[in-house]
Amino acid sequence: MSERQTKSFLMQRLREIGVQPASRHGQNFLIDLNLVEMIVSSGDLGPNDVVLEIGTGTGSLTALMAQQAAEVVTVEIDGHLYELASEQLLDFDNVTMLQLDALKNKNRFNPQVMEVVGERLEEAPGRQLKLVANLPYNVATPILSNLLTCEHTPHSMVATIQKELAERIVAQPWSKDYSALSVWMQSQCDCEIVRVMPPSVFWPRPKVDSAIIRIVVNPEKREAIPDRMYFHQFVKSIFLHRRKFLRANVTSAMKKFLSKEQVDEVLEQMNFGPDTRTEQLDVDTLLTFTEKIRALAPDWSL
Repeated sequence: MSERQTKSFLMQRLREIGVQPASRHGQNFLIDLNLVEMIVSSGDLGPNDVVLEIGTGTGSLTALMAQQAAEVVTVEIDGHLYELASEQLLDFDNVTMLQLDALKNKNRFNPQVMEVVGERLEEAPGRQLKLVANLPYNVATPILSNLLTCEHTPHSMVATIQKELAERIVAQPWSKDYSALSVWMQSQCDCEIVRVMPPSVFWPRPKVDSAIIRIVVNPEKREAIPDRMYFHQFVKSIFLHRRKFLRANVTSAMKKFLSKEQVDEVLEQMNFGPDTRTEQLDVDTLLTFTEKIRALAPDWSL
């Protein structure tokens, strides 16, 4: 393990195969071994867990997880790293490697990934899915948010992401980071930042701080949302211009479905004043508000 994840080893190994870290794939390797182990321990892996890892890299994190979990499905888009990791993971018969893009588009996972995950989950009773990954920055948001819409709902997600993104996920109303993503994640999950990490623990060094975030799906929260996709789309639409007044945002989003008078009636029912802004509403209030809108415009979509 220590040999495979140090900066000197990575530089030498990549030089041997004639490649450099690709910025377009967000390749920043975590070279602090204690933090690699912290990611795995935060995942709280056990013999009934199927782990999904996005960004195999050299396979060091994969190997640690394979020693604790039932199965690891690991996805790597870069062909050179896929070959390198294949050598490192040769002795693990519970690791399935996929060389492809984990995302079909920004709103959907690649069906092949979910198909393999489903197969591994079905191989034994009581298995549960967990995401544990050093996520490439450029796909972190769609990976974390879209996994909550997939047919195989994760038990938890532990990932290294940009510190700025982690702060958005855990942000509270009225703060500068509070957003549609904050609401979407917190409406279904318990979210916490485990550790903030400086650029120096990665090679190559990113230009920003990073963080390990732990997201545990809360089934009771999920069941309290009658129509998750409607809620997701509606919240996104009214956060598009977060500094505008709520009335303007809702009127704009619903202009083909609700009159201004209907919008005003719902706002009055919610006791929202004319100066109410979207960014001041907590998750529970937004859930209630969404259901009142959905009752009037059930067929609305962006």
